[in-house]
Amino acid sequence: MTPKLKIAYSPCPNDTFVFDAWAHGRVPGAPRLDVTFADIDLTNGWAESGSSAYDVLKVSYAVLPWVLDEYALLPCGGALGRGCGPLVLTREPGVDLTGKTVAVPSERSTAYLLFRLWAADVVPEGVGEIVVLPFHEIMPAVRDGKVDAGLVIHEARFTYQNYDLHALADMGAHWEETTGLPIPLGAIIAKRALGADMLRRLADAARTSVRMAWDDPAVSRPYVLEHAQEMDPAVADQHIGLYVNEFTADLGEDGYAAVRGLLTRAAAEGLVPPLGPDALAFP
Repeated sequence: MTPKLKIAYSPCPNDTFVFDAWAHGRVPGAPRLDVTFADIDLTNGWAESGSSAYDVLKVSYAVLPWVLDEYALLPCGGALGRGCGPLVLTREPGVDLTGKTVAVPSERSTAYLLFRLWAADVVPEGVGEIVVLPFHEIMPAVRDGKVDAGLVIHEARFTYQNYDLHALADMGAHWEETTGLPIPLGAIIAKRALGADMLRRLADAARTSVRMAWDDPAVSRPYVLEHAQEMDPAVADQHIGLYVNEFTADLGEDGYAAVRGLLTRAAAEGLVPPLGPDALAFP
């Protein structure tokens, strides 16, 4: 029997929704999976290590410039969208972030690149110290005055009011207003060493898995809620509705343009290495 492929993705509802059918062997002819759940900051680090045991990983688009020698970007399975960008939260509305301390979930995240591109336009004299915290610690840190502002992702878009916080700015809205493109958030990558045929099989399996989830969402619900970290089911549904869309099934022309645009702008700001001309090409 062919060995299972090692895959790591987050326990967030969008990932469990997308991979449910494939992870449970319901995608005909798909390679079998050995699933590990991990926060995206961990999967980013594993991809960057150069010696990862994982064949397939969900990572931030922001990490691609460091990993595309070893991994190929799959044209499906990830998260892009509109109206779904990270938020900068503060205790009071209208705070000037010049010289202020900002908590972020990772300096290798798409959220961080979007924040830095926004700050370059809106905070010309620069923010102050950047503090990396696990994303579930960021809102309490802002609320308790440990940091001046926090960059939040995921379901925090729907729950920050529970912490009496204010949305100072929407990084996704700034990106969309300045580029007209969707927001690139999470990517699915697979080891190039698997070979072109296997990479195409993986892409087909991811695409089929998400379409199966769309066709009958109730089937994936137990898997989604099991791993949703006590998230309210209604919030889980909002999360899926926001992050699983046509770009999950196929990046398409706009999706690839968004990824290239983000990484090109970030390279121009010195935040990431420049991409080679064929770095995003899929076999």
